Amino acid sequence: MKRFERLERIRRMDPYEDASEIYRLMTAYEFPWDFTRSLELALYRTYAVPSIGRLLAETAELTDRSQKRYDDTSLLLDAVVEHGFGSEEGRTAIRRINQMHRSYDITNDDMRYVLCTFVVMPRRWIDAYAWRRLSRHEIVASVVHYRTLGRHMGITDIPETYEEFEACLDAYEEAHFGWDEGARRVSDATIDLMASWYPSPLAPLLKASTRALLDESLLRAFRYPAPGAATRTLVRGAVRLRGRAVRLLPPRRAPHFARQNWEIKGYPGGYRLADLGTRPTPGAGGCPVRHLDRSAADGSAVE
Repeated sequence: MKRFERLERIRRMDPYEDASEIYRLMTAYEFPWDFTRSLELALYRTYAVPSIGRLLAETAELTDRSQKRYDDTSLLLDAVVEHGFGSEEGRTAIRRINQMHRSYDITNDDMRYVLCTFVVMPRRWIDAYAWRRLSRHEIVASVVHYRTLGRHMGITDIPETYEEFEACLDAYEEAHFGWDEGARRVSDATIDLMASWYPSPLAPLLKASTRALLDESLLRAFRYPAPGAATRTLVRGAVRLRGRAVRLLPPRRAPHFARQNWEIKGYPGGYRLADLGTRPTPGAGGCPVRHLDRSAADGSAVE
């Protein structure tokens, strides 16, 4: 297989009818590392909305059980990608997500914003750092995939196009990004978690590198000192260089899903999708997603 052969295959597919398959090819074959990093950043951005970050701090899931929360979120979301919305695994994963979140009183606007980050941040990351930019077919397929996920999760007024998702995200961040002490704790815990995946002497360097990848609006919201221009240029240049190196490699022949990521640490003996996540007490704490209708929360909305 040649380097761009899979992209040509994607361009021959229908981005609406074949959206899930195109998205699977993107995440598991073309850009597995980049999707992992960009979706980490997508979820991280949501903490800068105080109504989200504060509630996540109250649950303590991301401060006291950071690795488990990271693992469970990655595994549940990726099960839908690997197996499809209509599969037993996909239905179980969505049902588990819905069961976890049914008790939380979060506005639909916050839910829609979180969904927007899943669409917009991977495209921005890949276009900036990956071995090639996304094609229009891939962008449309990503929109269709997350519109479908959003409907299964009870989110309403979902944007219809990538441009609408991007405009929604930018407007929401401009209106809502701000300081919250609890959100800062969640942010610090997340950066600490990412640094913990590597030898401890590298932690200060890794934390500084992570902050160098954040934009000014995130740095201001969390009140982090701005990295020096040289640090930012070096870190971002190194990530771009990685993308250029990948471009020279043979295309991936076997899929790589999130369950295969070495950052997933909590289940060395395996796991059952139905056992992942939390079982919160109704009315205690919060999360960036809730459900507006009980049929969706029970999983009966999944088709």
